Amino acid sequence: MAKDAEDRRFPTGPLPLGALIPRLTRPAFKKRSPAGAQLMADWPSVVGPALAAVTAPLRLSAGTLTLACAGPVAMELQHMAVELIGRINAHLGRVAVERLLIVQQALPGAPAAPPRPKPVTLPDALAARIAALPEGELREALAKLALGVYRKR
Repeated sequence: MAKDAEDRRFPTGPLPLGALIPRLTRPAFKKRSPAGAQLMADWPSVVGPALAAVTAPLRLSAGTLTLACAGPVAMELQHMAVELIGRINAHLGRVAVERLLIVQQALPGAPAAPPRPKPVTLPDALAARIAALPEGELREALAKLALGVYRKR
């Protein structure tokens, strides 16, 4: 009786926090499921460091986990799909992933392609001495050696 009397007395009064949480979290969970967020946070511990280095979970929706992978790893993931789904579901404690969608793309946070080396120019005196040598394999070998030495500087 006390609870009903309190509800009727303060219809616009303060609400318990538990009544507000579902209304606040529903929009966020529509965009990203809690299982998907947990999976993305724990990805290296779920699949191991070697596989985590070349794969990344993108989204989990309707039982389909979309994985980004680099190059030839996609074929290996297809062969490991059943084992991988089992590991993921065991980690989450329920059947959240039923199938994998594998997408080949650059991984988020992957290092960019290494910059191209600058063209190497030899000092004029050295280039003149190499040019003075007779044509042949020795001249070509010394020119390559000089370029290798000056590339490191």
